[in-house]
Amino acid sequence: MKAMPWNWTCLLSHLLMVGMGSSTLLPRQPPPVSHKRSFVTFRGEPAEGFNHLVVDERTGHIYLGAVNRIYKLSSDLKVLVTHQTGPDEDNPKCYPPRIVQTCNEPLTTTNNVNKMLLIDYKENRLIACGSLYQGICKLLRLEDLFKLGEPFHKKEHYLSGVNESGSVFGVIVSYSNLDDKLFIATAVDGKPEYFPTISSRKLTKNSEADGMFAYVFHDEFVASMIKIPSDTFTVIPDFDIYYVYGFSSGNFVYFLTLQPEMVSPPGSTTKEQVYTSKLVRLCKEDTAFNSYVEVPIGCERSGVEYRLLQAAYLSKAGAVLARTLGVRPEDDLLFTVFSKGQKRKMKSLDESALCIFILKQINDRIKERLQSCYRGEGTLDLAWLKVKDIPCSSALLTIDDNFCGLDMNAPLGVSEMVRGIPVFTEDRDRMTSVIAYVYKNHSLAFVGTKSGKLKKEQSWDHEEQDVISLGAGFPEVDQLWIEVDPKH
Repeated sequence: MKAMPWNWTCLLSHLLMVGMGSSTLLPRQPPPVSHKRSFVTFRGEPAEGFNHLVVDERTGHIYLGAVNRIYKLSSDLKVLVTHQTGPDEDNPKCYPPRIVQTCNEPLTTTNNVNKMLLIDYKENRLIACGSLYQGICKLLRLEDLFKLGEPFHKKEHYLSGVNESGSVFGVIVSYSNLDDKLFIATAVDGKPEYFPTISSRKLTKNSEADGMFAYVFHDEFVASMIKIPSDTFTVIPDFDIYYVYGFSSGNFVYFLTLQPEMVSPPGSTTKEQVYTSKLVRLCKEDTAFNSYVEVPIGCERSGVEYRLLQAAYLSKAGAVLARTLGVRPEDDLLFTVFSKGQKRKMKSLDESALCIFILKQINDRIKERLQSCYRGEGTLDLAWLKVKDIPCSSALLTIDDNFCGLDMNAPLGVSEMVRGIPVFTEDRDRMTSVIAYVYKNHSLAFVGTKSGKLKKEQSWDHEEQDVISLGAGFPEVDQLWIEVDPKH
């Protein structure tokens, strides 16, 4: 992989936006190392939090989604152009929003929190979705952030009513001769009748087209979406699916999630609520979402369970790490951070672990589950379908690596957890973010913690390590730090 001048900008900026800080990848805790570093700093407007960040892979330009504003920055953090997105008069109870019809709820001046920021490379535009008006999106020209479109007059244009900045994830699937697709995953905040938790939408070439964000397929009975059944909320009143990360690989789209479940502790007859980390997989070409499968994931080291997913990042193995793991250098790996236990979502314990998953092993586990279900074994086994407990149906067919489901045995859950490979654990300064890439055949990973330290290690050979202090972590980032490294 050839290094480019903006690689440090991309890596460090993404890491800081995900969650501040760091922890080492070594299985020992060395004393802090003090380095004199040169940093470029960018500050937003007072009281303006940063929510999301993307880097144009072709130019190195940085697009920063903030409260009430979108920034375009150069690779050295010079402001090139800004676009105002808020505040405006709104009320989260207004559905449809007041810009479509009169709302009887009291309106107040409301900030627009950026909830999703994606680059549509094919059409040279930025997709910026906010918290105002039930989550409508703007399509902005990459060059100057000129507004190309802002669809808002149909229910398909309201992507999420949740105001938290980290509640929505999007994955673009691109085609050479067809309109692209946008897979959207979002928490629904108790409003499943308004918002599907996962859906695939049309990305039309014309930013003002009537069909922008329309469901890829929708008729009276079937649509390109998954909705949480309303009776699920009678079992778990605050049930939701919280999305942590999303990506595409091969023929599939994946999302990493946290989901509440009711379980009975050993020796107890009463149930308690816990959170389970799950990977969700869908076929890119499945317009009816019959391929929906979810599998629990977690990590264990020295008898300690790490089950609450904090962050994740997809990367290649690289030649050096591939030899250690017994995979090919081009194979996909998931670098993940988990905190200890399952009971605390909002206030996770400080004990945390960095773990690696080989994506092919997860797909193999999913294929095994599909094969057993189509032999009629077990139930669909989904926490949000437990009120129905639907049995699997048998069918004579061959299920290969790219099987995309039928209108039976779907959606499907895997009961047995896939365990990641633990790389490092941290007991005091919880890891909150991770990013990785391959440089000169070595896997280079950056890990962040809540206290604001950043560390890196190369290829897990335990020979090269840097510790960079970036300041304390905050719930919302209001400053960007970029390391200037003349060697790269």
